[in-house]
Amino acid sequence: TNAIQYAWLRLLAGNTGHLFIVGDDDQSIYGWRGAKIENIQKFHKDYADASSIRLEQNYRSTGNILAAANAVIANNSERLGKELWTEDADGDLIQLYNAYNERDEASYLVQQVKTWVEQGGKRAENAVLYRSNAQSRIIEEALMQANMPYRVYGGLRFFDRAEIKDVLSYLRLVANRNDDAAFERVVNTPTRGIGAATLTQLRQHARENNQTMWQAAVDLINAKFFAARAGNALLGFLTLIDSLTPEDPDMPLHELTSLVIEEGGLRLHHEKDTSEKGQGRIENLDELINATRTFEPSDETVDMPLLDAFLSHAALEAGENQADQWEDCVQLMTLHSAKGLEFPVVFMVGMEEGLFPSQKTSDDPSRLAEERRLCYVGMTRAREKLYLLNTESRFLYGQTMMPTPSRFLKEIPVERIEEVRARKTMISSGSSSFAAPKHTAKTNETGLNPGQAVHHQKFGPGIVIDTEGSGKSARVQVNFKHAGSKWLVLAYANLEIV
Repeated sequence: TNAIQYAWLRLLAGNTGHLFIVGDDDQSIYGWRGAKIENIQKFHKDYADASSIRLEQNYRSTGNILAAANAVIANNSERLGKELWTEDADGDLIQLYNAYNERDEASYLVQQVKTWVEQGGKRAENAVLYRSNAQSRIIEEALMQANMPYRVYGGLRFFDRAEIKDVLSYLRLVANRNDDAAFERVVNTPTRGIGAATLTQLRQHARENNQTMWQAAVDLINAKFFAARAGNALLGFLTLIDSLTPEDPDMPLHELTSLVIEEGGLRLHHEKDTSEKGQGRIENLDELINATRTFEPSDETVDMPLLDAFLSHAALEAGENQADQWEDCVQLMTLHSAKGLEFPVVFMVGMEEGLFPSQKTSDDPSRLAEERRLCYVGMTRAREKLYLLNTESRFLYGQTMMPTPSRFLKEIPVERIEEVRARKTMISSGSSSFAAPKHTAKTNETGLNPGQAVHHQKFGPGIVIDTEGSGKSARVQVNFKHAGSKWLVLAYANLEIV
């Protein structure tokens, strides 16, 4: 509850004190909406005679999951205090996977979902939780490449988000002035004084003269048809699109995308919204720039101009693998959206300082405490299996970061964790409480092992992720720095070990 709601509640209760409340201070995660955790923390001061009934027995999660969640939340001060427990078995250890980068992170979780399904489980029993909506793009891409349907719970898929569709419409108009749908979407986005009446007149002129909206705009501006304000606003828009069209056909796609976002006023427009949603939209814009920076055309689009190839790719990603309501599909959602839900298998990705906990909370004890409560909520969504994933490098905000593991990982008792792939720098430095890795790479017929650095003539530098097969059918999966994750037939790959 927020301050007003609590005051209203006290007025309704009056002097009788006849009041019954249910709440969990460890799951108070909506401070950014105005919720005040102090309301439940001070309840016993305001109602000293109230009785408390602690509901600590848990019927959802295994013993290991509960022990880990209890250990994390215990680091918050000023709690009312509780210790979840279960009569069920400890179950599987929590799986900690340190990925090479965000693509390896996504590839690993997709493989675990495949294994779960092969063992008789359902895709819908798997939930992927992330701190920021922008993190979903790479995961969506990996799921689509695996032909695995998914649903974004409580939100939209990356290329369906309004701020992304706005940028794509600008790019479509840069590539093709005759795209009427793109024209109508962005002609007044952000608002630039082109109203509904002006658009109606444009449509009518275009229809009567068998023209596109762009052609109609040029005609009516030249004829001085509009009042000065509307005419100047429309002319300014046409001039903007012309100025965004690169003179150099080899202009990098990410530079063009960044130019559209900045010169089109889209970043400034969303920066005016200082809420968490506004920040999320800016993060999505930055992730779109990341997407264009790492984009590689498919075999079907390799002969197209790069911009056209990317727009074709975006259109396909917006239309493919969107699961029907009744379809068995992987569940993607933010940690906030996960509250109140439960799943047999939960993947919490991006467990890194600056991402989770968020960079904005590191210097604010109260906000950091809320991030820890959010972590607690995420962990306790899992019934049987909990995977915690972090990366050694992550391409974020236009640059490659080398993040450190989230402090929340270090708060989990070592006996509750199984490291699938250990972070070398953490183990060698002696600064981690994590155990030594329990899974090590085995020598195989390919002569390559996960973690080896290699170089490919076309794709450049990369890291070996996995190998399979033998002889002429041997394949190697390499996560390339600029081209992403690819499976290659070893006999033809001509990989050079660095």
